[in-house]
Amino acid sequence: MRTIVAGNWKMHKDRIEAADLIAAVIAGADAWSPSVDVVVAPPFPFLAEAVERARGTRLVVAAQNCHEAAHGAYTGEVSVAMLSSIGVGACIVGHSERRQYFGETDAAVGRKIAALLSANIMPIYCCGEVLDEREQGRHFEVVARQMDEAFRELDVSAIARTVIAYEPVWAIGTGRTATPDQAQEIHAFIRGQLVGRIGDAGREVPLLYGGSCKPDNAGGLFGRSDINGGLIGGAALDATQFTALITIAGEVMN
Repeated sequence: MRTIVAGNWKMHKDRIEAADLIAAVIAGADAWSPSVDVVVAPPFPFLAEAVERARGTRLVVAAQNCHEAAHGAYTGEVSVAMLSSIGVGACIVGHSERRQYFGETDAAVGRKIAALLSANIMPIYCCGEVLDEREQGRHFEVVARQMDEAFRELDVSAIARTVIAYEPVWAIGTGRTATPDQAQEIHAFIRGQLVGRIGDAGREVPLLYGGSCKPDNAGGLFGRSDINGGLIGGAALDATQFTALITIAGEVMN
């Protein structure tokens, strides 16, 4: 099972700050466990430079979004072919903020996954419930529906090549964190959904925890059986914290 620590920078950093952060992350690469894949997702303007700085290292550079069409009159959008042409290796799709602010649907996200896989770019598919849905006990229902709609048109091999990041939306940017038991419970549910859909291949799909993961709580989260790493937000903006998370993942998950 692959272990992945991925940093989502969201809309932070200018060009100089981005270059400095990439350099600081790469500086610690010799200490990374060989079992941990490390990914960073800078904003679009810095992707090409990040790819160049990461060349020859184990660091994978990801985009934070893409458009499902190959080309066309989609002002402000970025295609998978554009990402591929500069060497981007992964892409986050379906993030809760894209759903909330830009109205993205699971069906559209499913098309993005297919487009990414056609270019051999690793999709990191985000799913998860908001606070009201959690408090109503509907979190399993919500996640199952999101997965069903996103994966409806994908075959077994496509789903097997997709990384899934569970986002407890109620814990993102709020300082709240799912307990290790809560996180494991929903990750185990996602694992069961995958196995039910694609069989044993579903046991090998990496599942990442994506809610306010920091060095002080990562050990308890990464140590659970169905959590295979993290999609990191705020802590990914600090090289010391992000490197600490990479180290913890290597220690706990081996």
